[in-house]
Amino acid sequence: MSRARADEEEYWHSSKFRAFTFDDEDDELSQLKETKRAVNSLRDIVDDDDDDLEKVSWSGEPVGSISWSIRETASSSTTSLESRDSSLPKGSSSYTALPKQASSYSLSNLFKGRNKLPSFQSLSDALSDTGVKNYAPELRRPKAEYKDYSSDWSPKDTVRRMQRGKVCSLERFRSLQDKLVLLDEAVAGNDGNVITAVLIFLKRTLRKEFLFRELVVRQVALCHLIHFLKETGEQKFLLDLLRFLDRTEEFALSQYREHLSIQDVEKRREFLKGCIGLPFSAEDTAHVQDHYTLLERQIIIESSDRRLEKEGGSEIFRKYPRKASILNMPLVTTLYYSCFYHYTEAEGTYSSPTNLKKTFKIPDKQYVLTALAARAKLRAWNDVDALFTTKNWLGYTKKKAPIGFHRVVEILQRNNAPVQVLQEYVRLVEDVETRLNLATKYKCHDVVIDTYRDLKDRIQLTAYRCKVERGSAEEEKIDSILNN
Repeated sequence: MSRARADEEEYWHSSKFRAFTFDDEDDELSQLKETKRAVNSLRDIVDDDDDDLEKVSWSGEPVGSISWSIRETASSSTTSLESRDSSLPKGSSSYTALPKQASSYSLSNLFKGRNKLPSFQSLSDALSDTGVKNYAPELRRPKAEYKDYSSDWSPKDTVRRMQRGKVCSLERFRSLQDKLVLLDEAVAGNDGNVITAVLIFLKRTLRKEFLFRELVVRQVALCHLIHFLKETGEQKFLLDLLRFLDRTEEFALSQYREHLSIQDVEKRREFLKGCIGLPFSAEDTAHVQDHYTLLERQIIIESSDRRLEKEGGSEIFRKYPRKASILNMPLVTTLYYSCFYHYTEAEGTYSSPTNLKKTFKIPDKQYVLTALAARAKLRAWNDVDALFTTKNWLGYTKKKAPIGFHRVVEILQRNNAPVQVLQEYVRLVEDVETRLNLATKYKCHDVVIDTYRDLKDRIQLTAYRCKVERGSAEEEKIDSILNN
């Protein structure tokens, strides 16, 4: 029996690995080296980025659970108390006994080589530390989360992080001086989004008079704030700012702009009436006055035409029913409407086109263009002819167009005017080349033939003879001219 025991002891002492004995205190150092070497070799072959695997302790419970945390914390505290007496005395040259820590390693930590939880200590770490540091387990969070929510960023660093799209809290800047430094850094960064973000923060946290006073000497930030208020429609705050800056004309225009949000036509008319006394420039005052007068005129015309259309007493409303209301329409649209439905009315009525022309000082070109489009739409060619016919002081009549007869021809052609009407106005085009182009384009053969005859261009006239129909009146006319 003793021989077998001796052989067994010899076997164990002669193998590569030595058995653990409580008497050998120096074995802990060799075990520590062997374990670290094994773990380091595993790091090279195991993927360190696999975060989806669940951590499991030796007891089979997931790492981070309540029961696991309580047990590990208790064991760590007990080990810590036992290891406090094992520090190395000063001047001693012998090895000290390393403190034994409770196992706080999981399978996933061992095979991934992770060092998040308390790791193996080196000999130098053990000699330099007077106590053992125990860390309670915590949930895994992104590293960037600790940086983004840091509260010690300076104004300059905060602006830089905002330029990179990082999350930064501005609430830590509480004093007026810190807020102004932050605004100056944002302006210096030349990033409009950052400037606007800082201005929104200041607008929310500062009183108006303080904010307005500081923006007076910061024109870049002031322009950003005014533009932001206009885009977001914060009209009251914008009016207070413009009034503080004594920018009266801009204040008046901003006040006038509020009429766009008023849907009721009577309330809008009253609002425009109140805007006439605002401090506009001379030109803007005239525009506001015309706007009020036009809306007042539209209300009268709309009321009368609606009644006529409902009663059915007007032929033009029966033949051409109205497609939309005239309220809040531009001046040109109102003039077209008047030329379409009320062209023959006397000048004394509100709906007369000549009354509108005189009241709002509409230029002749604009009036002729609008009236021509309206009457050509109705195919009222006599009205079109009368629109361009004038008399001189001797009583002779002639046709004159302030817009040029080439434009008259184009408008008539878009409204499907007959060839006889087109030819009459194509002949009135003064430029010969333009006249020939229009006559050829719209097939006004008589105009082309007469123009080549006046130019005595036999070659062009012969070439044009091939473009007309065989046996037509135009071909006979060309042959007659060529024979003579």
